[in-house]
Amino acid sequence: MDSKPLVVGTGPVTVLALHGWFGSATGWGALPELVDGDRYSVAFVDYRGYGSRRGATGDFTLAEIASDALATVDALGWSSFAVLGHSMGGSAMQRVLLDAEDRVTGLVGVSPVPSTGVPFDEQSGPLFRGAAREPANRHAIIDLTTGNRLSRAWLDRMVQHSLENSDEAAVAGYLDAWAGTDFSAQVQGNPVPVLVVVGEHDPALSAAVMEQTFLQHYPNCSLEVLANAGHYAMYETPVALVTVVERFLDRLHEPGAGRRTR
Repeated sequence: MDSKPLVVGTGPVTVLALHGWFGSATGWGALPELVDGDRYSVAFVDYRGYGSRRGATGDFTLAEIASDALATVDALGWSSFAVLGHSMGGSAMQRVLLDAEDRVTGLVGVSPVPSTGVPFDEQSGPLFRGAAREPANRHAIIDLTTGNRLSRAWLDRMVQHSLENSDEAAVAGYLDAWAGTDFSAQVQGNPVPVLVVVGEHDPALSAAVMEQTFLQHYPNCSLEVLANAGHYAMYETPVALVTVVERFLDRLHEPGAGRRTR
């Protein structure tokens, strides 16, 4: 590994956090400062080409993210852990599950990309494919996925964070990884506990999309819809988000909860 993760908290419940396409290890809004550090230890990682790993070369695939992430938790000495994934990270967390099923205690997806990938139409395809090189495209995507309702200054800051924390080649490569993939047959019926959290104002990865994908693939999956949030709940409604996430993590560690097996 080329860099160490940002670890928040020293608690016994261990969580691996995988960021979104326009995010980074430091792109989780107010979520890290709200984590109960006495109960949780959360490792926020950067993918190759992002944040502290800008300039790192690679294939920019989900398999590579999973391999690097598992190397991170190994270095931390974690034998088991839950995985928190935002957007693209929601696809990558499922790849981690497939590669280390006996170690993953649960999955938490925040506006997560499903294992089916994301089909683009004639309008969205060029918008997303151009985002690697065009800041205006990133701005339009963030505005669209938060319901065209948030301040321009915030949108500008989100775009600036993305530009400062990602390499163009990585952004372009990872688009194919999360959007153009379909490994749903491999996760179908997996008994791992799963929580998917979406914002009511996200038209792209909505509750309906979750019902058609995650809730069909995972028999122990539940859905939470956050009011007044879009695609970036960690910025829009961070207290509500951390509350539902920690409630789910606490249930995983109740006496007798245990890891379900096939």
